[in-house]
Amino acid sequence: MNPPIRSGAHRDGLFHWVRQGVPDVLGSDHAPHTLEEKAKTYPASPSGMPGVQTLLPLMLDHVAKGRLTLERLIDMTSAGVQRVFGLVGKGRIATGYDADFTVIDRKGRFTVTEDWLESRCGWSPFTGMELEGRVIGTIVRGRTAMWEAQLANEAVGEPLRFAGSL
Repeated sequence: MNPPIRSGAHRDGLFHWVRQGVPDVLGSDHAPHTLEEKAKTYPASPSGMPGVQTLLPLMLDHVAKGRLTLERLIDMTSAGVQRVFGLVGKGRIATGYDADFTVIDRKGRFTVTEDWLESRCGWSPFTGMELEGRVIGTIVRGRTAMWEAQLANEAVGEPLRFAGSL
C-alpha cells in the first residue's frame, strides 16, 4: 500500500477530521493487481489494492457503527466532488441535475465474498467481512447501472461536464 495502512490511532484521527468536515471528497483506489503481483517483495510489488466496489459498503458500515453520519458520507461522495471538480449537473438531486443516485438498505447485512467482486484480480482485503448497510442499486442519468449486484448489460454513463468548459 502506498501510503501504507496505518495504526488504529491514525484511523481514529482520520475519522475525527472527517467528522470535522476537513476532507471535501472521499475516493477510492482501484489497483486490480493480482495476489501474485502483490506477493512480490518491496519495491517490486505494486502499490494499491482493489477498492472501488467496496468503498460504499464499507462506509455504510462505518455509518452503522456511528463513525460518521450518512449526511457526511453523501457530501463527500456527491456534493463535495461537484464542488471540488466543478462538475455540471452532479452532486445533488434537484431540477436541472442528472438523476444520479444510489439506493441503499441501511440495515441490510452482507458478507464480502470473492464471487461478489467484479474486479479482474478477484480478491479484496475485505473478503469475509460482514458489513451493515447494503447497496441495492445505482442509477446514472436516470438509467440503471447496477441493481442487486448485477451490472447493466451496457454502459450507461456519459462524459462528465465541467464548469467553464461548456
